[in-house]
Amino acid sequence: MNTTKASHGQWSSRFGFILAATGSAVGLGNIWKFPYMTGVSGGSAFVLTYLLCITLIGVPILIMEWLIGRRAQQNPIQAMEFVARQEGRSPAWKVLGFVGILGAFLILSFYSVIGGWALDYLFLTGSGTFQGMTGKETGAVFEGFLANAGSLMLWHTVFMGLTVWIVAMGVTTGLERASRIMMPGLALVLLILVGYAAVATDSFGRAAAFLFTPDWSAINGQVVLAALGHAFFTLSLGMGIMTAYGAYLGKEVNLLSTARTVVILDTTIALMAGMAIFPLVFAHNLEPSSGPGLIFVTLPIAFGNMTGGTVLGALFFVLLSFAALTSSMSLLEPVVALVEERTSLGRKSAAVTAGVVIWLLGVASLLSFNHWSEIQILGNNIFDFLDKLTSKFMLPLTGLGIIIFAGWFMNQEKIRQELGLEGTAYLIWSLVSRFVAPLAVIAVFISMLLG
Repeated sequence: MNTTKASHGQWSSRFGFILAATGSAVGLGNIWKFPYMTGVSGGSAFVLTYLLCITLIGVPILIMEWLIGRRAQQNPIQAMEFVARQEGRSPAWKVLGFVGILGAFLILSFYSVIGGWALDYLFLTGSGTFQGMTGKETGAVFEGFLANAGSLMLWHTVFMGLTVWIVAMGVTTGLERASRIMMPGLALVLLILVGYAAVATDSFGRAAAFLFTPDWSAINGQVVLAALGHAFFTLSLGMGIMTAYGAYLGKEVNLLSTARTVVILDTTIALMAGMAIFPLVFAHNLEPSSGPGLIFVTLPIAFGNMTGGTVLGALFFVLLSFAALTSSMSLLEPVVALVEERTSLGRKSAAVTAGVVIWLLGVASLLSFNHWSEIQILGNNIFDFLDKLTSKFMLPLTGLGIIIFAGWFMNQEKIRQELGLEGTAYLIWSLVSRFVAPLAVIAVFISMLLG
């Protein structure tokens, strides 16, 4: 017996959907990881490699997740089952939807913890905590914060509460309205930060050279695999998110052009983040390759030792919080869609119920930095274990399954008609979706296992 109930809203416009999908793609990784990877991996040569990877892998999987969701108009598990039955295939394909939703569930539990860090640093920076601090002192602040379970719990709760509140309001009044506010806000803050970096520092040209000077000698197998991996994960693929978002999409939306727009916006924001961050890093002789520490240890040194650093630092962490929230609400959405459709709970109750369970798992993650630091799972603390389980196993395998299902088990003529492809364009699409993308995802998966 099918217990699914129809409860979907719809995006009010293609523009609203683009903002929501871009918001999902733009996350913490765009603000520090992509600029850093670009700078140390060949500059514009890496950007071109990344764009090639995202075109050949990310876009086909993204489009097929949207297409499956739009056809079924149901949560990711039921969507996969519906389309599989429609295509005369085994309903067991729904396991891809299940693994995707489970991945989103697990990721949000520790992502919310990091989102809480951003909120805390918004207030720390805005209150002038880092004024005149050295690197050793900012490092001590961060270490002390991680050791304080109470503070981590507070900010994890606040961040998760904001996420639940947005998602509980529904598709148009929650997800879409929040994206319409936060995405332009994020772009505005980025423009202000880039403008400041251009006018108030003497390192803007050095940062531009760091990011955009092509160095083809830096492109090797590992860099290409890193570009493949980032292209895959930056678009929120394999988590059920885009399938859930596709379920709220009308038939009139052109998936190919929409995917192109989302990719352009996502990449532009990532590069703008680099042009905001690295002039400050270079101007204060800081280390540009500090990874996560760049945000919570290195940049506060710059903010604490510059004119207007309190305001600028607060703006930066507003930007980081916006990026974290636009991703977190998309992570919660497929979980809520499942609970709402498969139980008697309404939207708000489903959001609160899912949010509380995810929050509880997040508590285990944050305690792994302090009281539960000795608890190890396969040599990792709880936080790192969840991160590696999802990023190295669940997401690439789900994405691989989706593109194999779409390329080899769905009616290709129907896909051609839905995407409006003809002649050479369809030939290229078929080649990429059936051969290039699956083989590339397998390469990423193997490289991650070896890494």
